[in-house]
Amino acid sequence: MTSWELRNKFLKFFEDKGHKIVPSSSLMPDDPSVLLTTAGMQQFKPYFMGKADPRRDFGTRRVASIQKCFRTSDIDEVGDETHMTFFQMLGHFSFGDYFKNETIEWTYRLLTEIFEISKDRISASVFNGDDKIPFDSESYEAWSRFLSPEKIRKGPREDNVWGPAGPEGPCGAANEVYVDDLEVATLVFMEYHTAKDGSLVTLPSKGVDVGWGFERIVKIVQNKETIFDIDILKPHLELLPPELPVAKKRVMIDHLRGCVFLLSDGIRPSNKEAGYVLRRLLRRLFVYEYRADMVWPILDGILHDILHEYGEFYPALLKNSALIRAEIETEREKFLKTLEIGILYLEKMGEISAKSAFGLYETYGIPYEVIKELGGEHAAKLDRAGFDEEFKKHQEISRAGAEKKFGGHGLLLDTGELKAADEEELKRVTRLHTATHLMQAALRKILGDRVMQAGSDITAERTRFDFSFERKLTDEEIKKVEGLVNWAVSKKFEVNMKEMPYEDAVKFEALYFFKEKYPPVVKVYSVGDFNADPPEIFSREFCGGPHVKNTVDIGHFKILKQESVGAGLRRIRAMVEP
Repeated sequence: MTSWELRNKFLKFFEDKGHKIVPSSSLMPDDPSVLLTTAGMQQFKPYFMGKADPRRDFGTRRVASIQKCFRTSDIDEVGDETHMTFFQMLGHFSFGDYFKNETIEWTYRLLTEIFEISKDRISASVFNGDDKIPFDSESYEAWSRFLSPEKIRKGPREDNVWGPAGPEGPCGAANEVYVDDLEVATLVFMEYHTAKDGSLVTLPSKGVDVGWGFERIVKIVQNKETIFDIDILKPHLELLPPELPVAKKRVMIDHLRGCVFLLSDGIRPSNKEAGYVLRRLLRRLFVYEYRADMVWPILDGILHDILHEYGEFYPALLKNSALIRAEIETEREKFLKTLEIGILYLEKMGEISAKSAFGLYETYGIPYEVIKELGGEHAAKLDRAGFDEEFKKHQEISRAGAEKKFGGHGLLLDTGELKAADEEELKRVTRLHTATHLMQAALRKILGDRVMQAGSDITAERTRFDFSFERKLTDEEIKKVEGLVNWAVSKKFEVNMKEMPYEDAVKFEALYFFKEKYPPVVKVYSVGDFNADPPEIFSREFCGGPHVKNTVDIGHFKILKQESVGAGLRRIRAMVEP
C-alpha cells in the first residue's frame, strides 16, 4: 500500500461514517499561545470549548483531516530513526457526538481491516486514574472486546492524559495505541478544560480527538525499518551523495521538507518566533551541503520533487512554488557569503561558551546545532538553555533600543505589516495601505497573474511591497503601474468591506496572501465603482484593514525605487503625496 493509498483509505473510512473532510489548517496557528501547529485538533479548539458551532460550519459534529504539523522540540533529535520536525497527522474528531465505544471500535477496524495489520501485533494503554481524573474503565472495557487483558496496559498521567495544547485548553484521559510496541495513534477523550491556574472544568459536551502519525503508520504498513525508508522519503535520501552519513541525509531531507511547508504558509526567515525556526533549519541544511561539497542542483532537484509530490494534496505548494524556491535561494546566497569564514573561526576557537556561540550566530549566522556538532569537545559544555539565554538578552537589548527610538511609547498600530505611532501616522498608513492594494492590482493587470505578494511593510513614510516576478521592470512598466494607480485614485472609487464565508471569498476571486487556511468567515476589501452595471472592480483582497473609504483620499501615488530581493522576487518602495 502506497502512502497516498493509505491516506485516501483513511479519509474514505471516516467519510463513510459521516465525517466531513476538512482541509489542513496553516502551520501558523490562529492560537497565540502556540508558535506553530503541532496537532490536528488545534484548528478545532473553539468547537471543543463550545465557542463555535460545528453544525453551522461543517454541517455535522464529526470531522476528519490530515493536518500539517511541526514540532520544534525534536529539532536536535532529527537524524535518528524516529524523529522529524515536519510530519502529517491523520485525525478524526467528534464535538459532542460519538465517544469512547465507537472510537475504539473504529480504531481497531481501521488497523485490522483497512491497514491489514494482525490483531496479535496490536496493544493499547488506558489511564490508571489519579486524584483528579478517575480510572478510565469505559475505555478498558471497550478494548476488552477486541484485545486480551495482557494487551491492555494501565498507564500513568504522563502517558495517558493529554492536553492542553498550550497553557490552557481542552484535555482528557487518553488511550495510546501500539503496533509491535511502537505508538501509532493517541485517542483523547475530551471531558475537561484546563484553566490558566491549572484547575479543571467539565466541558459543555464531550469530545473526541484522535491523532495518527501518518509517517509511522505508513512505515508499519510498508514493513520498513525506519520512517525514512517509506516511499515518500527514501527516494529523496537516495539522491544525496552516498558517502554522506545517513544521519545527515535524514536531517537534510527533513529540514528541506519542513522549510518548504513553512514557507508555503507565509513564514519568512527572521530572527524571531517561527521565522527563527525556519532560518535555523535552512542554515543547518546549507552547512551540511557546504561541508559535503555538494552542488546546489542536487538539493534543487529534491526541492522540485517535494513540491510536486505533495502538491497534489496541498495545492498551495504548487501555487507558491516560485516564491518558495526564491526564498530558499536568497537565504542560501546570503548565508554562504559568511559561512566559510565563520567555520574557519569556529575551528580555531578554544572552549566554546554560550556567549561565544551566540557571537558566532550573530556574526556569521551559524546555528546552535551546527556549532554544537562542529565544535566537538570544545563545545562539550555548551547547551541549548545557555545559548537561548544569550539570545534572549540580545532581544531585550534590541527591544530597549526600539523603545528609546519611539520615545518610550508603544505603537498605536503594529500588525507586523502596518506600523503607526499616533493618530496622525495612522491616517498616513491607512492611505498607503489602500494604495498598496491598488499597486498589487495594477502590477497584475500590467505584468500578469504570476505577480503574487511575497510580503509588505507599511509605515507613515512609505510602503514596501515584495512580489514574485522574474526580472527587473522596465521604466515604461513602472510608469504604467504608477499611472494606473493614480487613475484609480482619480476615479474616486469606493472602498467596501464585506464579511463572507472563506469558500465564497475564494470563488469571489479575492486575492489572499499565502495562507492556505483562513477562519470560516473572512473580511474582503473591494475597490471599484459599485454603481456600474455590472460593477467595475479594480481590486479585491482578503484583508483586516484599515483602509480609506474612497480612493480620492489616498493622494498622489509615486514609486520611489525598485530592487531585487532574491531570485524571482522584486521589491517596490512607494509613497503618497497629499
